[in-house]
Amino acid sequence: MSALFNRLRRPNVRLLSLIVLVLIVPVCLRTALGWSTPLGYLSDLAVGSLLVVALHRCAWWLALPVLLFWALLAIATAELVSAVGRLPTPSDVHYLIDPQFVENSTGGGLAHPALAIALLVALVFWLLTQFVGRGLARPGLPRSVWAAPIVLFAAHWGAQNLWPDDGDAWRLYNLPHQLLASEVADWQIQAEEWLDGDVEEPAPAMAGLTDVDLNGQKLLAAPGQARNVLIIALEGIPGAYIRANREAIGSHYQEDLMPNLSRWAERGMNTPDYVLHTHQTIRGLYAMLCGDYDKLNNGTPKGVEMLTLTERNQACLPAQLREHGFSTHYLQGAGLRFMAKDKIMPHIGFDATHGLEWFSNSNYLEFPWGKDDKAFFEGALDYVGQLKKHKQPWMLTLLTVGTHQPYSAPEDYLERYETPKQAAVGYLDDALDQFLLGLERQGILKDTLVVVTSDESHGIDGVRLASSWGFNLTLAPEQAQLPRLNVGVYGHVDLSTSILDYFDLPVPSALSGRSLFRDYESGREIMSFTNGKLRYHNGQGIFSECDLPRRCRYYESAGFIADSATYKGIYSGHLARQIAARANALDLSLLRTSLNHRYQFGSNNVIPLQAQIKDDWADNLIGAQYLEMPKGSHTHVRLTVRSVDPQQAAYIQLKAKEFEQDVQLGLPAEMIATADQPLEMDFSFENPQPRKAFSFHLLGYGNGAVEVTDFSVITELPGQEDILDEVPEDDTAQSS
Repeated sequence: MSALFNRLRRPNVRLLSLIVLVLIVPVCLRTALGWSTPLGYLSDLAVGSLLVVALHRCAWWLALPVLLFWALLAIATAELVSAVGRLPTPSDVHYLIDPQFVENSTGGGLAHPALAIALLVALVFWLLTQFVGRGLARPGLPRSVWAAPIVLFAAHWGAQNLWPDDGDAWRLYNLPHQLLASEVADWQIQAEEWLDGDVEEPAPAMAGLTDVDLNGQKLLAAPGQARNVLIIALEGIPGAYIRANREAIGSHYQEDLMPNLSRWAERGMNTPDYVLHTHQTIRGLYAMLCGDYDKLNNGTPKGVEMLTLTERNQACLPAQLREHGFSTHYLQGAGLRFMAKDKIMPHIGFDATHGLEWFSNSNYLEFPWGKDDKAFFEGALDYVGQLKKHKQPWMLTLLTVGTHQPYSAPEDYLERYETPKQAAVGYLDDALDQFLLGLERQGILKDTLVVVTSDESHGIDGVRLASSWGFNLTLAPEQAQLPRLNVGVYGHVDLSTSILDYFDLPVPSALSGRSLFRDYESGREIMSFTNGKLRYHNGQGIFSECDLPRRCRYYESAGFIADSATYKGIYSGHLARQIAARANALDLSLLRTSLNHRYQFGSNNVIPLQAQIKDDWADNLIGAQYLEMPKGSHTHVRLTVRSVDPQQAAYIQLKAKEFEQDVQLGLPAEMIATADQPLEMDFSFENPQPRKAFSFHLLGYGNGAVEVTDFSVITELPGQEDILDEVPEDDTAQSS
């Protein structure tokens, strides 16, 4: 023991322990996580060497907080990449180290516990050497060592500019390096703009992004023969899971997680270059059903904004088909209140809107969001059977939830696949296959236009643009007249226009996009915002990706989705500002400002309570999620909750979250509502900085049921008259 003690007292051992912690362990962990790229290793070494020279002779009590912060960033980064496939931006890095955020993002527990254990062991070893060697002098480092961080950072910068790698950010950067690079680029751009002076930017041309384009050659000589429309939206499924799509773009990704769907794709028309414009289910549904881009900046979802309008909603696909004689139906496997789908779907034209409450069949496994995919599709097949009994043509939109985090699948699937995510995808593939076979047995495919797509993409590690890569599989009665591969760039913004064009129905000018049932000779403009990157294809062979403020890389690429593209350079200034201006113009297509809009999320619906609260998201009683509050604004909230049963009290909690982290508003931890004494609250809070992805979580438990008759939210600038009480009460959102 004394020999070990003496060895630990050697000055070089303290330096070695620091090198092990900040240099050797990160490099080994990068290899173990499969993030191996030369630039990634170079970034790890640059950050590690900087920590070595900065902390080597620093007192342990000063160095420890820095190392703890650095280690927590490393752990939480791995968890976030595992859960949602991206590194944080400077605006949300503080959420990354919040334990609750990590838990919500991963479904509980650590996805990479070995990483945390390795860092903990290395940190304990460093602390031990600091304790044993206390009081001993620390020799200085050679000057060449001090130059190492500068050389390594410069080498990384030079490599990225001369031979850029457009891979995933976590493969190319250590998180502190990525944040530093982002800040430096922002300072550089601000300096360039200061030198340019006040430049008046001309408004960008928007017709290619906002207008309906029906100038292509029709694929069908006559209006479509289908009588009905069935849209199946699969939660989070990327286009790479379809074999025909992989082959069409020459993707290096070869994992065949959905062989059944790939076989169905052989029978239909596939669109390999199909773009998903954003993340989040409600945004994907809005784009496909209302023919418009949702927010490209994490602002208030346009589906929520739509609740304030009484004309634009009539242009949405369900409303248009209803006007032309269809009965319109929406069915999902989860509760409807989350993201206000209980209000949005009827508002855009669905005659019947159903969620978890509609299903009477039992689940095959427990899943916090609702129906597992097999149980969902069995119920959906019954729903279609009921529609078939009526003479009226119908439109039905289905949304699965089984491939949403946290991923769930039966034990036999978990044993067959490496991860729960893969098992959930395999379970969905089998369930969807049985559903489509059931439709075929009932003769539905003979007279129904079936579109299988996804609401968003949960991404694939190492696959370029996987977060924006969707798919569109169309099964039509006249399939022989349609190509197996639909050439061209399309996206969710085109779906409403396409279905109306298939039936040769008028397409409202309020919609956007092209028709999947036409062949176009020219390219088209299209945009997406996923994983924090704004992407734009100009329709003329140039693809731009902007991942830093007003700074973009551009590539030569015939289409949007491609396995690789030819790097051409980096630009800022006018061209970058024009791309940002296009995104901003699309964001304002419904409302010109996020101020002075009264959103009413309450209703007279009776909501049964559970015995206990299990999940802040799935158990939410209202749909006020992912709202936006501008900088310097003031938000006023009013709610009324009443217990329906005179004999039962309801126990209520109200939480607020921003990017899934709790925001403290000074609210009571728990409140009680009865039939005689409803819970009434009226409170306000300031927004000193912009808030995005801001969600209210109204939670309740007990033995009875409640009515949330009022949940009003208004955001305005200080000094403006509070108009909350001036707007009449109803069960819709109102614009002021």
